[in-house]
Amino acid sequence: MSRFRKILFAATALVHVPFLVAAADAAHRLGASSLIGWGVGALLAAAGLALFFGRAHNVAEDWHRPWWQTWLVDLPYFWHWCACIYCLVPSLLYVIVEPLVDLARGAPVGPSPGFFFWTYASGLVVAGYGVTLRRWFFVTRRIDIPVRGLDPRFDGYTIAQLSDLHIGAFHPLWWGQRWARAANAAAADAVVVTGDMVTTGVAFHEDIAELVGGLRGKDGVYVIMGNHDYFGEGEPLVSLLRARHVRVLRNEGVVLEREGASLFLAGIDDNWTKRADLDAALRERPEGMPTVLLAHDPERFGEAAERNVAVVLSGHTHGGQIAVPFLGRWLNASKLAHQFHIGLYEKGDSTLYVSGGLGTTGPPVRLGVAPSIALIRLRAA
Repeated sequence: MSRFRKILFAATALVHVPFLVAAADAAHRLGASSLIGWGVGALLAAAGLALFFGRAHNVAEDWHRPWWQTWLVDLPYFWHWCACIYCLVPSLLYVIVEPLVDLARGAPVGPSPGFFFWTYASGLVVAGYGVTLRRWFFVTRRIDIPVRGLDPRFDGYTIAQLSDLHIGAFHPLWWGQRWARAANAAAADAVVVTGDMVTTGVAFHEDIAELVGGLRGKDGVYVIMGNHDYFGEGEPLVSLLRARHVRVLRNEGVVLEREGASLFLAGIDDNWTKRADLDAALRERPEGMPTVLLAHDPERFGEAAERNVAVVLSGHTHGGQIAVPFLGRWLNASKLAHQFHIGLYEKGDSTLYVSGGLGTTGPPVRLGVAPSIALIRLRAA
């Protein structure tokens, strides 16, 4: 195993300890003796740990699997796995605090297996929602961004942004086509896809090309590559997209025109794989022309602002995929690793919008971070 998989395996083993206790308690509630209950709990925990290997491989090497394997094995496993993750922190706190409470009360010291049973049961409810409903239903966000120097003839110009599609076994073509229909229904002036169309590998390139090739914008469809698009060979995907008349911007830009007014739309290649070249992307920009930059990784926002880029559209973070409901803008998992994690940011006259994306990577779960399409409307200011 790679070092990363070893860490994941160790974490999976740890989170199955509370599950073992919960499973033993469940068996006892069904009438099993204490010994048999602990045996059942140990067997189920061992099975959960063993199943992790195949599921981790399927995430790392995405391919066209039989539908029943994804929907009847992989997804239920991640439902269980996320419920175990949910149990970890409450279980650790309980093991530490409960003996102290018992001592203070003068009661016999010893944790109750029932705590782990009900914690895991509540985890199943929360994880089930995140793996199924929250991942399925997406929202459309309408965002006005003022642009200094924007010609009034471009006032109201709308860009539909889709990001982090991650088409694959967990988000097949038919799943993603709902996003395309919603984006097309908006009748935007331009449609952009800000990277990570792929989960891993090359098996779903044709599906991605069909999905993105079906998008429609009055001034066209523009795409940039993300880091996952190179988790495998990226060039075949670029060729397939271009064959469907999708403009793939790789450190380059294009001038958009409306009634004699102009706007520069640029895109940089993937930042993680060292392909991004901001200077090259802006090299052909006419002097003083308002600019919209597509950059999968929002890390380049500061440099773009220094180069008088008015608007940067990014993705990459997924908003952490997991956040505190209703407080996701401030309390989400991606905030641990990213300065710009979700939503709007400003620096001088420049504005960054970081999309929460549509698909998922790793465990197929979303909590507190809805999949979203953004309709960015530029306003003269």
